[in-house]
Amino acid sequence: MSLIVQKFGGSSVADAEKLFNVAGRITDTYKEGNSVVVVVSAQGDTTDDLIEKAAEINENASKREMDMLLSTGEQITISLLAMAIEKLGYPVISLTGWQVGMKTDSHYSEARIHKVDAERIRMELDKKRIVIVAGFQGINKYDDITTLGRGGSDTTAVALAAALKADLCEIYTDVDGVYTADPRIVKDARKLEEVSYDEMLELASLGANVLHNRSVEMAKKYNVNMSVRSSFSKVEGTKVMEVVKMEKMLVKGVARDNDVARIALVGLVDTPGIAFKVFSVLAKGNINVDIILQSIGRDNTKDISFTVAEKHLEKALEILNDNKEAIGFAEIKHTDNVSKVSIVGSGMVNNPGVAATMFEALFEAGINIKMISTSEIKVSVLIDEKDSERAVSVIHDKFFKNM
Repeated sequence: MSLIVQKFGGSSVADAEKLFNVAGRITDTYKEGNSVVVVVSAQGDTTDDLIEKAAEINENASKREMDMLLSTGEQITISLLAMAIEKLGYPVISLTGWQVGMKTDSHYSEARIHKVDAERIRMELDKKRIVIVAGFQGINKYDDITTLGRGGSDTTAVALAAALKADLCEIYTDVDGVYTADPRIVKDARKLEEVSYDEMLELASLGANVLHNRSVEMAKKYNVNMSVRSSFSKVEGTKVMEVVKMEKMLVKGVARDNDVARIALVGLVDTPGIAFKVFSVLAKGNINVDIILQSIGRDNTKDISFTVAEKHLEKALEILNDNKEAIGFAEIKHTDNVSKVSIVGSGMVNNPGVAATMFEALFEAGINIKMISTSEIKVSVLIDEKDSERAVSVIHDKFFKNM
């Protein structure tokens, strides 16, 4: 007998028909003699609808109250799914994040999990019940409800799998695995049989919307056996693991992220410590910075350009302008009409020329590169947003067309 954690996204449980489809998948696993814990997201567009309702009342509502509101979406789903499983004749119980002891910090709307007290779940599993858990939510030291941010249900599932020492954590979604590119953009994108934690973490962080990056981070830390599968078909999905066999593939995937903004500080004094001043004030404001480019000093000044998430642009500009005198820049420029396109693959580290191949594809398509960032297993470029879909297609063709 195995202990299996299954996670179903919002599109998988969007209406009654889909709820019963999911209930069938869960009970099929249960009938095979497995203990089953299920994590679900809010149905369909429920979270967006709740955000709209909040805006009608108060556009500047506190994050605490937003967490209180948004957590109700998952509570609706768990109860409805439990009712469906009850109707099919199986023992089941639904539990919220606080009922299963999902302890988090107090960063409302983007809380991080500190620990999971899994005693309640184990007790219910001992009673041979299927346990349905609300994803995306937890409770902090003040007994306030917190949420884990968009995609947080993936993280809930992996955290439970780690705490329960589950044999498998299955992430069910509306695609049947991890692809070499978004199949909505690239028609001949290929499904990967397996992908390493590091590769999946990079893909998730760089815009591939299959898994939440924090869930992959946690899976790697606790060596959770993961699989990405479709809610709507029985085909095998993509395994996410520490070591993979597909060494011949230099590049595993091409990802695109349009949630990017570029900021340029012009006319900085060319003295030691300037970069520290810039990025320390942003760090204090919890602004993550990605690609960084510093110009060669001229006339005792230099420019620094960098990217942030588009949702953090206004806050970053406010922080920088508030510290303009202390930092000492002449002008600040910004744009959000940019996109980050990346290639990822652990095979890149021992194979020179991969970056050049990517740049060649962009050159042949007449796409201009604004900034470049590299690591051992990824190369990212910043380009105009209007060129991003074409960039993904031409880069994918360059690496995968003749394979």
